[in-house]
Amino acid sequence: MAFETILYSEDGPIGTITLNRPDQGNMFNHVMCHEIRDCIEAIRRETRTRVIVLTGAGEKFFCAGGTKEGMEDTMLYAGTLPTLEMYEAIDKLQKPVIASVNGFAVGGGNVLQVVCDMTIAKESAIFRQVGPMVGSFDGGYGTWYLEDLVGKKRAKEIWMRNPKITAKEALDMGMINKVVPDDKLKEETTKFALEVAERGAFALASIKGAFNARHGGVSGLSRMAHDLLLRAYMQGEESHELAASFKEKRKPDPSTFGK
Repeated sequence: MAFETILYSEDGPIGTITLNRPDQGNMFNHVMCHEIRDCIEAIRRETRTRVIVLTGAGEKFFCAGGTKEGMEDTMLYAGTLPTLEMYEAIDKLQKPVIASVNGFAVGGGNVLQVVCDMTIAKESAIFRQVGPMVGSFDGGYGTWYLEDLVGKKRAKEIWMRNPKITAKEALDMGMINKVVPDDKLKEETTKFALEVAERGAFALASIKGAFNARHGGVSGLSRMAHDLLLRAYMQGEESHELAASFKEKRKPDPSTFGK
């Protein structure tokens, strides 16, 4: 897959999406948001990869947030940066997504790593929310998911005081999963991802769906029922026998039920 603002590569069961605007702090614009969404939708339809890594190009920035550059200045929805589509794609993907934070994760960039299922970061990484400092705010993923990770009081402080948070501090408060030496980030991310990839793909998808069902409303519950529970049900002998008996206009064989 060829993109303008991101890179995508595969190494065995690991697919890696790299935000590729290092000269602009790997900030996402409308093109990047759509490309991440489209890339993830393509990943959703293939069975080669079992885990996805999301990282930034270069050594300084994971992602410094979003910019509306190149977009029409309008109050219409068409002029809104499509970050939600990007976050939703990560959330809905049936495969675990691991953020590998290689530098500053600021504003929407921090929200991006928060939305990922797990996060590994290098020691020098910095996390920060800056919305109120620039007249912006987050009323969805960036507040709700952060509160789940660190608690309401601390999440409010992060959003209202906008402190710079070191990787160790982020680890201690439960915002990320692991901190590694700067020069070991790629190596440790691969080890982390391969360990996850060894687990059952259907089981991982089911676990991710169960977490999402808690806060996804009808969408989250439907994903559990349609993508996961229905799939498991349809692979059973009971459903096969019932479908065959209906097609053949005969009574089903109850001895197959429950298998």
